[in-house]
Amino acid sequence: MASTFSPLGIELMATGENAGTWGTKTNTNWSIIEQYTGGYSAKSIAGGAQTTALTIVDGNTTGTGQFRMIEFTGTITGNQIVTIPNDVETFYMLRNTTSGANTVEFKYATGSGSTVTFSATDKGDKLVFATANDGTNPDMKDLSIGTTSPAGTTGQVQVNNSGAFGAVAEGTSGFILTSNGSAAAPTFQANTGITTGKAIAMAIVFG
Repeated sequence: MASTFSPLGIELMATGENAGTWGTKTNTNWSIIEQYTGGYSAKSIAGGAQTTALTIVDGNTTGTGQFRMIEFTGTITGNQIVTIPNDVETFYMLRNTTSGANTVEFKYATGSGSTVTFSATDKGDKLVFATANDGTNPDMKDLSIGTTSPAGTTGQVQVNNSGAFGAVAEGTSGFILTSNGSAAAPTFQANTGITTGKAIAMAIVFG
């Protein structure tokens, strides 16, 4: 029985196979595993609209899709598509540092499963899960790693502004951050303290 290969290119040696070369092949397997666990590769996708196929090379470390971290580089003048084979099941840390206002889509080689796309202005990072969940239409899932900085200037308080960073401006000395109602955004307002009426009421209640 001949040896077989995993979807990630690791040689699965059959009993009695590879006499005299077992050690070399095992070392290659370890090198492939090392690439998948912590390897980095810069991949140029420079050019006009095109599809770049990342490869898995059985029993070899030369595959362009056999790295944990892949950085897409080069000047792109059209929308790009980058693919991996349909049976690859792993996760990638992707970085888009291309020049040019065009999209970069990461997907399986064939099928209509979900894909992951860097927008034309997204020169950032994504954690992408290649699920290989279907033999015909496998899906990509991503967790974006944003590079968005907090809004506002030094000393301002950050708030959620429709899912993005917002900021509340500083007040003058002695102001406090407060809100005038459940639907009102917080603002810095003068600290008026406890009114006389509230103080009397509290004295009656608490003694």
